[in-house]
Amino acid sequence: MIAASGITRDATMTDAARRDGIVPVPSLPPLSRLSLNSPLALTGPVLVALPCLLAALLGFNTYATYGADAALGIAVGAAAVVAMAQTLILAARPPLVEPLFGGLDRMYRVHKWLGISAMVLMILHQQIEPDFERLVRETSLGELGEEAGELAFNALLALVAVSWFRRLPFTPLEIPYQIWRFSHRFMGALFAIVVFHQFFVDLPTEVDPSLSVLLNTFGIAGVIAWIFTELVAPYLRRREFTVTEISQTKDTTTLTLRPEGRAMRWRPGQFAFFRAPEAGLSEPHPFTIASAPRPDGTLTFCIRGLGGWTRSLPAILRTGTRVQVEGPYGWFNFRKGGARQIWLAGGIGITPFLAWAESLTEAESRDIHLIYCVPTQEEAIGVETLRAAAARNPRFSFEVVVTTRDGRLTAERLIGAVPFAIRQADLWFCGPTGLKDGILKGLKAQGQTPRRVRFEQFEFT
Repeated sequence: MIAASGITRDATMTDAARRDGIVPVPSLPPLSRLSLNSPLALTGPVLVALPCLLAALLGFNTYATYGADAALGIAVGAAAVVAMAQTLILAARPPLVEPLFGGLDRMYRVHKWLGISAMVLMILHQQIEPDFERLVRETSLGELGEEAGELAFNALLALVAVSWFRRLPFTPLEIPYQIWRFSHRFMGALFAIVVFHQFFVDLPTEVDPSLSVLLNTFGIAGVIAWIFTELVAPYLRRREFTVTEISQTKDTTTLTLRPEGRAMRWRPGQFAFFRAPEAGLSEPHPFTIASAPRPDGTLTFCIRGLGGWTRSLPAILRTGTRVQVEGPYGWFNFRKGGARQIWLAGGIGITPFLAWAESLTEAESRDIHLIYCVPTQEEAIGVETLRAAAARNPRFSFEVVVTTRDGRLTAERLIGAVPFAIRQADLWFCGPTGLKDGILKGLKAQGQTPRRVRFEQFEFT
């Protein structure tokens, strides 16, 4: 889930890129897990794969008469253009598309692997580049398009490699987020050169134009999406807030923000991107909103100090500092779950559950038990919010497991703590992946696998 309370996604985008509590980035989550968060969660990946496949098939079929090598070279090149265009479209974070992936975290995973796929396809296109010199009348614009394609290919290859290997394999070294983000912003400009190449490179004139129409459409859409992301979205989506309260609990900073002008509307469990340019923190970082919607529009972020950016907050921010918030995003919504639910939080992963607990009313009919794991009692945040929720509704209960005092949470302890059958309940999780994997493995061994397991990813990049 996006970093705990504030989705400490700060971590996600900066130092450790771990969204304040949310997930490891190196590998994709199992597809079975993806489908658990939303019945539409697999629709998005399928929808982005189909245009790539269509472009490849159309490219091969259109140029089959020129030989297998030429047809294959065009096919992989066409698929690369469509894949790269879609990475830029997804990077624009279109709100109507997010539900098709089951949340922005999973949409970014697809974005990442689309970029990697585009890189592989570009390499293949470069290796089996079709030669039409004897079949076309060469033009100066066509030669320029070919040279532009070579330039864009090499530059894109380098940038995609930086994105792919942000964490250098088999080493603890990591490319700083600021460098990664700065290089990432050039993707759209280089893709525009690829589109120029597609428009003007010399090709046989008697072939069916359907492939060109498809590639030109996706190419233009990708460039427009990039322009929107870089030049329009920052001003259209961001809302102004003022810091009204700052508190510190161990290494977690809690911020209360008051809207200036139009308030933001969100559902408990969603996250937003936070930046404070007035304080020198201009890079946006994602954090879970740790509070339910309130009449005055104020919201709370609980941000754990996982890196330089997040650790600097207490010293840099002051009451009255103007900040900017963009969102909301995410589809982590317990109201989509069943009548019996287990909420399991690890560390800063408590943040979405704090928002959920604050939103509970006396009329809530679900049976809910929350288990909150922290290393020490001093690191527990939001306990007052949980107590108030339990006082309002007897169907909600919670307990704090202090691992240095009580030991690590095990599946056996979880089974004994929950006041209903786990096999008949939904398990909602936010926290370190190791905690989730260990608990699920233990529950399976005990024959107590939950009815459904739902979680968000801890990291984006």
